[in-house]
Amino acid sequence: MTGLAFGGASVDGSAYTWITGLARHTPHPVNTVIAVWSDYGLALFGVLMLIAWWRARSAGEARMVRALAAPVVVVVSYVVDVLVKSAVAERRPCQTLHTVTVEACPGAGDWSFPSNHAVIAGAAAVALWLAHHRLGRIAAVAAVLMAASRVWIGVHYPHDVVVGLAFGVALAWPLMLLADRAAPLVGRAADTRLRPLVTAS
Repeated sequence: MTGLAFGGASVDGSAYTWITGLARHTPHPVNTVIAVWSDYGLALFGVLMLIAWWRARSAGEARMVRALAAPVVVVVSYVVDVLVKSAVAERRPCQTLHTVTVEACPGAGDWSFPSNHAVIAGAAAVALWLAHHRLGRIAAVAAVLMAASRVWIGVHYPHDVVVGLAFGVALAWPLMLLADRAAPLVGRAADTRLRPLVTAS
């Protein structure tokens, strides 16, 4: 079912074509690196979450509950984004503007707004920031680079990724704070066979 059928080209289509024009004149090896990052870079957030969990084992219940909540919050943010994306139904810019792009244009029905990658990256950055500030700083830089790469390879308008980052942040922040209420559950888990997963002591 088509939703709002939002036309994004009128918002920042000229910025999109300017960026993809730069990409066309960029050396192929550089574009390959950016495309690989854009396609697979979300795995970095998973690695950072594993590190946050490992370090939280010796940092108490409050840190542990946030480390455990981080991946759950990111998944919830992604699901909400999918629902919004289907409702808005914005066509990909490479379908509407027919520009030459670094990466092949997604097929019809693969909607553009907001960017899934940007929402996940924004949510992960906030979740990691609240779980472990140092890892959160790394994640914040990675989130911006992820969002920018989606425009560079031609699969999103700039507004898709900007709103995506903001949406991920707006969803993840209250969910992470809400997760703090589950801290007592970590304490109970420490008295069971799950103890090695929640504490190093």
